[in-house]
Amino acid sequence: MKLLMFREGAERRLGVLREGSPEEVVDVSRLAQGNGSSGAPADILALIESGADGMRRLRDLVATVEGSGAMVRKLKELSLLAPLDPPTGNVLAIGRNYEKHAAESARAWGENIKPPTVFTKAQTSITGPYDDIRIDSAISDKIDWEVELGVVIGKRGVNIKAGDAMSHVFGYTVVNDISARDIQNGWGGQFFKGKSLDASSPVGPWVVTPDEIPDVQNLRVVLRVNGETKQDGNTRDMINSVQQLIVWLSVGMTLLPGALIATGTPDGVGFARTPPEYLKPGDLLETEVERIGVLRNRMVGAAVAAGR
Repeated sequence: MKLLMFREGAERRLGVLREGSPEEVVDVSRLAQGNGSSGAPADILALIESGADGMRRLRDLVATVEGSGAMVRKLKELSLLAPLDPPTGNVLAIGRNYEKHAAESARAWGENIKPPTVFTKAQTSITGPYDDIRIDSAISDKIDWEVELGVVIGKRGVNIKAGDAMSHVFGYTVVNDISARDIQNGWGGQFFKGKSLDASSPVGPWVVTPDEIPDVQNLRVVLRVNGETKQDGNTRDMINSVQQLIVWLSVGMTLLPGALIATGTPDGVGFARTPPEYLKPGDLLETEVERIGVLRNRMVGAAVAAGR
């Protein structure tokens, strides 16, 4: 299933994508009301917290929809939101998890290659899959891109064993770990601050359940700026697989349902290019993970964003 959130007036609503031509979305709340069902989840986090029984009830509910009606909406007519906003806790992020990106970072920073870095991003950094992203040069003029596979945790666990790790995955999404490189690398290193500017990191467009991803370690990850490919990698090139990341993150630290993990980015980021490249107002970002979806975000100046 592809699970998404959309805005209906002032209300946030849960939807299930039906792929076809055109793509359609089942409005879960309206469907439940129409069927006289009670207790339909209000959002993806509530669905995660309802466990396997909740997912089973949702699948059964969606299976009752026939054709197109009041309970089915055209995707292109909806205003999509980040599927988890907020997730449970800050975003758990992994640095230097692709061989070539680790090498390009080491060259750019004059360091030896190190194991992947674990840091967090503030919840307030999340924005929608098609939202504009503000650039305020008074804060940073070195805004960079990072396409990443996102992993959504489905059940609580600590000291998780390798054989059990993938059973803790609720689904997968796309993350762009937008980074203010000058802040990130300033004052001795400020990963959290440099990667947590408000509404800077798009997530979505939906969460895809694991049954639709035959091999999570064989997904193409691509980022384009104004149609030009800047990053083009594959999750098979991860130094630490999704399974290994879950094991490592859970050592002595409980992973909670609804936690979001950003699993690292391949090579091709802006700061490591010669000369370095950074985003500017007017740029169009397309951030894609195979079998999941594409984020499309326009960079805008601070004055434009403030007036929206």
